[in-house]
Amino acid sequence: MKNFFYKLFHPKKKNELVECDPEVLTAEEMALDEKGVYVTDDGATVVRLVSNKRNAKEYKVGGVDDVVAKNNWKAWIYLAPVIILLVIFLIYPLINTIVISFLKDYNYATGHSNGFTFSNYGIILGLMETENGAREVYFVQYAIPNTFFIVFVTVPIATILALLISVALNSIKWFQRILQTIFFLPYVTNTIAIGMVFSVIFAENGIINYIFQSNITWIYGASRWVAMVPLCTYIIWSALPFKILIFLSGLQGIDKQYYQAAQIDAASRTKRLMHITIPLLGPQIMYILVTSFMGAFKEYTSVVALFNGPGTLGTAAEPNMETIVYYIYNYLSTQTGYAAAAAVFLFVIILIFTVIEFRVSNRRIYY
Repeated sequence: MKNFFYKLFHPKKKNELVECDPEVLTAEEMALDEKGVYVTDDGATVVRLVSNKRNAKEYKVGGVDDVVAKNNWKAWIYLAPVIILLVIFLIYPLINTIVISFLKDYNYATGHSNGFTFSNYGIILGLMETENGAREVYFVQYAIPNTFFIVFVTVPIATILALLISVALNSIKWFQRILQTIFFLPYVTNTIAIGMVFSVIFAENGIINYIFQSNITWIYGASRWVAMVPLCTYIIWSALPFKILIFLSGLQGIDKQYYQAAQIDAASRTKRLMHITIPLLGPQIMYILVTSFMGAFKEYTSVVALFNGPGTLGTAAEPNMETIVYYIYNYLSTQTGYAAAAAVFLFVIILIFTVIEFRVSNRRIYY
């Protein structure tokens, strides 16, 4: 915390600042003038300046305490409930997961293990064999590629679509509230129910095959990359409402004078979008990208809703649609060490991407 020291601003010494010993200044030597400023008997003004240096001992000036330092305990009392909840539900689980990831044969029910090991990370990454002599290949073969594919396909497409829809909705005066409600409905609809609807739409005799006059197997029994089409479509569609809501709030806060000036200069809609709307929506775009990347890396419910399991054959032996979070849930009760190692791996990946995004935002975005 910054400390304060005091100097005298003396009008009879050519407006120079003269250092003042705070212990010398007492209540009798200073008095409040008409403006509420402390002055000494000879007319000098007491100025309190901020310093980064820590004082050897605390002191008072004119019997006046430092109110900011004195009331710090009140701030800690107000923050205590939030800090306690963060420690219980965030800090402790994170530390506990990291510890479990380094324990061998950790038992989820009893909490016992067979000592410290690095093998959990080596096994899930396919670098080491298990005790049975087999190799765990699903994490590297399916979970990591599927998760990264979902992230880098759904996040940009959903963000761009949400921005364009928000701009269109913001320019519509009639039925704007109704349209906003319609676009927001998927956000409050049960994800499993939405997945069942998409399963019907992408069925072999569904609407998609009927429109394109095709017989493509999209979901059950489909190949891995073909099944990614309905999966990514489902994720993008379900992610649009929240993004639209954020972008609309940002658009309504942009001053209309910028657009009026652009219209006077005969700027096209595209130029207004690229040079006015997008730059001024920088904070909202940054927030959407950070939260979207986090959410896409943790994708799980969409796979369950569409495939009813980790693969295109539901609960089949080969989990070709498995994501990292699905892998974590799948091994949580049977091989808790593997699940914890995968969770730490995911935490590191999300942390790296978040740091990169904040570094880019500090250089490109102005608040």
